[in-house]
Amino acid sequence: MAEQPLLVWFRQDLRLGDNPALHAAVSTGRPVIAVYVLDDGSAGEWKPGGASRWWLNRSLGALGESLAEQGSRLILRRGPARHVIPDLVAETGASGVFWNRLYEPQAIHRDSDLKAALKADGIQVHSFAGNLAFEPWTIMTGDGGPYRVFSPFMKACLRAEAPGRPLPRPVNWTMPDAWPRSDALDSWQLHPVAPDWSGGLQEHWTPGEAGATNRFLDFLDDRLDDYATARDSMEQETTSRLSAHLHYGEISVRTIWHTLAHRQAEGARSVDKFRAEVIWREFAHHLLFHYPSLPDANWRDTFDAFPWMDDVATYDAWCRGRTGYPLVDAGMAELWATGYMHNRVRMVAASFLVKHLMTHWKRGAEWFWDTLVDADLANNSASWQWVAGSGADAAPYFRVFNPVRQGERFDPAGVYVRRWVPALKDLPDKYIHAPWTAPDAVLRDAGVRLGGNYPRPVVDHAEARKRALAGYETMKQGSG
Repeated sequence: MAEQPLLVWFRQDLRLGDNPALHAAVSTGRPVIAVYVLDDGSAGEWKPGGASRWWLNRSLGALGESLAEQGSRLILRRGPARHVIPDLVAETGASGVFWNRLYEPQAIHRDSDLKAALKADGIQVHSFAGNLAFEPWTIMTGDGGPYRVFSPFMKACLRAEAPGRPLPRPVNWTMPDAWPRSDALDSWQLHPVAPDWSGGLQEHWTPGEAGATNRFLDFLDDRLDDYATARDSMEQETTSRLSAHLHYGEISVRTIWHTLAHRQAEGARSVDKFRAEVIWREFAHHLLFHYPSLPDANWRDTFDAFPWMDDVATYDAWCRGRTGYPLVDAGMAELWATGYMHNRVRMVAASFLVKHLMTHWKRGAEWFWDTLVDADLANNSASWQWVAGSGADAAPYFRVFNPVRQGERFDPAGVYVRRWVPALKDLPDKYIHAPWTAPDAVLRDAGVRLGGNYPRPVVDHAEARKRALAGYETMKQGSG
């Protein structure tokens, strides 16, 4: 009689190395069947946006190739996971299902229901901690509640027992006697067509475990030592750009954590700062776990009384990178072309939408969700609420970024702006972040036609700031 196989359900852990669910299943010596379910039709699910679908397509392809090198396969199925997984159990005669835990509210509800249903049918279910350094319920305040402020949360993480060491990549595991049917990846149509707008994404990214490892090693070798001082500079690549790889679990946070610990032992600079960014990701997931309405509702309900304007024309100008503020427009152009935006520019562009244009942060979060390759429900929601002032430990609403000053400080020679807003490439440095202040002769010599090949500002910064602060005062009175 053939030995009953085990299913390993891949989700946001598209890697073979340091994959606790895969490692545990392989360690049993039983046949292992790897499966991925595209659950993009269930009610209440946050369906992946266009850039995320492109990344997922490439990442699944890379995972399938890695499994094939081991003599295995990646079984692809589409539909509600709460139905697909039990169907696969029945088809294969599997006696157990292994997965790494997720912390998004929809996933928690789905997984809890599925676990109960499988166990009721006598199927073993094993879930593991594979996507965070610290489970959200393990880092709590002294009174047993969730942290609401980042700094004490980070201190608590650093005091806690370090995450376990990364597990080795399994090799030579047992294969089933027969494989279940699998969808063809191409049939999911995750790659854009008519038109194929993904050229910039393909140029800048290599999804998959190997791509994640190479990017991390490049960061360690070339940029980590200067990270604390250079991370906000826009003139060259100074950050890790690991966010999408982490979201899809192509590299584990435990691998990053222990590598940083080793580098710190060697006296490397900037490790603390980069580790703090890793812990910010943990904090975002901590918030989403404890406050599941974070993507949909103001964390500070006083902001329910804010007088948002939500003007369609200015929102469209922001999305298209036509605000007339070069730094904001450069960021939106980078986002559209590459599925990514420099973190400093994200803050400036988000602040501009929320405060200069007084557009609700959820509109911006929705646009980022569709266009970012690293779109992550916890990070996206927490970050937008942070900028808006409505979130946990948020920037105060009255802190209104001046996009001109931010450009002059972090892109003084206009390298970033010239790269992404070519209409301004010949402007002198003095005017690159405020072209409307340039004399007509300078604009003419640079080939810039305000209101033509580059827009005039959609709002005046000083007036917009006054309007935003007035709205804040109205909110405080309305919520009082």
